[in-house]
Amino acid sequence: METLPTPDREHGLFETLLVLDGEPVALDPHLDRLGAGLAAVFGAELPAGLAGEAAERARGHELGRMRIVVTPDGEVSFATQTVDPLTFFPAQERGPRLRSVRCLGGLGAHKWADRRPLAETPSGPVSLLLDEGDEVLEASRGNVFAIVGQALFTPAADGRILPGTARAAVIEIAREAGIEVREGRLGRDELLGADGVVLTGSVRGIEPVHSLDGAELPLCDELSQRLAERLRRRWRTGRLAAARS
Repeated sequence: METLPTPDREHGLFETLLVLDGEPVALDPHLDRLGAGLAAVFGAELPAGLAGEAAERARGHELGRMRIVVTPDGEVSFATQTVDPLTFFPAQERGPRLRSVRCLGGLGAHKWADRRPLAETPSGPVSLLLDEGDEVLEASRGNVFAIVGQALFTPAADGRILPGTARAAVIEIAREAGIEVREGRLGRDELLGADGVVLTGSVRGIEPVHSLDGAELPLCDELSQRLAERLRRRWRTGRLAAARS
């Protein structure tokens, strides 16, 4: 099994946000995480004016993604591009194919701008990061949830994985709906034996996973569809509330 190298910290940290109808989605949680990462890794503060700049750059984009990179010396760069609607809360036939890679200790709780260690292509499989003993950490582009019956299982945000904004939203939505969520150790074999597996990310939303290391996974059921509907609604209504305030 392939082992991932360590990212170069000097590239800085980044955030990727969804843009809906000209407004950035969940901007505050993303900037809070970016600011906490800059303080923890570089002892630096979040550059002033990022929220206003993000809002300005989001205008005119009906469905898009925005990437904000901040280097250790405080240099900021933005990149915004259109998102294919078919990749936004995609159907399972368009969902990711995962391939297991070893990443001992994980990539940590910060979103490193150096993505070279992942070495993925747009049409290729998505990396599933495993720690010792085939313990599931996260995917290269999202957090991992296994569906078992009417419960969700996901690795704990214990410093080895990125505490995703979509992950937090899905956990909150599930618990509000009375769905059991367990955070803890999750093995690769448990993914293969689950009733369904999804990734959560801030741009694609909830993605039903198609396969893992060539083994097809079960079709995700009504539970994942309910969660997807609730998350989509939250993102849209939250954006409208922010626009009115």
